[in-house]
Amino acid sequence: MPITKTDKILTEITKVKAKIAEYQGKLKELEAKRTEIENTEIVDVIRGMSIPLDELATLLKSIKGNTLPVATKADILEEDITE
Repeated sequence: MPITKTDKILTEITKVKAKIAEYQGKLKELEAKRTEIENTEIVDVIRGMSIPLDELATLLKSIKGNTLPVATKADILEEDITE
């Protein structure tokens, strides 16, 4: 029995679905790698800032709340003395 046009189309559909599944898997892997690299970059930046852990938590919370802490005159004077 000869191959019909419908059979050819069904074969092509099967091939395309297989490629789509392959690319979805590859996309998922790439997105996971991107997230891992972004996290590594974030950690490197934070470590480079040399901020004590308790102050880092406060800073991140204030950034999240979009309210940066206001430095008082005493804070500024203390920084000048320690530098």
